[in-house]
Amino acid sequence: MQLSCNVIRGKNIESQHMVHAVVIDCEGKIIFSSGDPKHITCVRSSLKPFQASATVSVGAAKSAGFLEEEIALMCASHNGEKIHVQTAKGMATKLGFNEKHYECGSHAPYDKKSREKALKTGYTVFHNNCSGKHSGMLAIAKKLTADPKNYISKNHPVQKVIFKQLSKLTGKNKLSLGIDGCSAPTPFLSLIEIAQLFQLLGSAKYFELQTVYRAMINHPYLVAGKNRFDTNFITALRGRGITKVGGEAVRGAVIKTKKYGTVGIAQKVIDGNQRANEPAMMRICSYLSLLMPEEEKKLNKYVTKKLFNHRKIHIGDIKAVII
Repeated sequence: MQLSCNVIRGKNIESQHMVHAVVIDCEGKIIFSSGDPKHITCVRSSLKPFQASATVSVGAAKSAGFLEEEIALMCASHNGEKIHVQTAKGMATKLGFNEKHYECGSHAPYDKKSREKALKTGYTVFHNNCSGKHSGMLAIAKKLTADPKNYISKNHPVQKVIFKQLSKLTGKNKLSLGIDGCSAPTPFLSLIEIAQLFQLLGSAKYFELQTVYRAMINHPYLVAGKNRFDTNFITALRGRGITKVGGEAVRGAVIKTKKYGTVGIAQKVIDGNQRANEPAMMRICSYLSLLMPEEEKKLNKYVTKKLFNHRKIHIGDIKAVII
């Protein structure tokens, strides 16, 4: 099978986004695949729940006094809204660190109103969508009583803790690495390995993953924010599942089902275009009947993405198809 997202203008297909994807059931059996399930890709921000699990596992989150909301922010690619920025600042205060300790850099908030407001005062590291993740990394540094300087280096004790955790979860001792947008090291994994990670996230095998899962389902707004698929998906499923986007259109998800048990999902839009990411995930869920009717209704706007020109005229759609 091949999953693709057709970009339709009028009645004609103008462009196509091809998607590699795989879904595994609770026993690790492949129940759906598109393209190559062994396709290797950089995990990017889809890795955040598992990086956060390292902070929980070594007791750094507890030592820092992080609340469940703050653990959720550790998993976030957030909008940079007021609630996200304030939560990140609160985490820094608990750690006894300040903006200078954060090595993620700064960028404009994703949220339009927050971006316009921040333009007047200046962007800070706390506006960075990865500020929660970096707070978790700094928490590890404090727990280890390690010098936080250069904590983003793959040889720093912080990253060694994180990659020890990833080795435990993946069973791989050697990982090919790249550098993420926030400067932290990030691994390349196959889609089936990413699906296995997300399947683990929803299982009861590791307490640290249970802690992260619970934080994300209880505080979905902190995971992304206003008008974001991750937040809306987690909210709609009401504890039954989680999805986490990553850069260059990678995405992981876990959904607890009656038919298949806890399923793990991983997908990669081959050309890296995020506009195809949400329709693709919704098509997979529809194909396998993973969502309940009320959940589908709440997420219906993501099934077909409407395209508008500069005059706000509806000129086309992005529709995901499986052939």
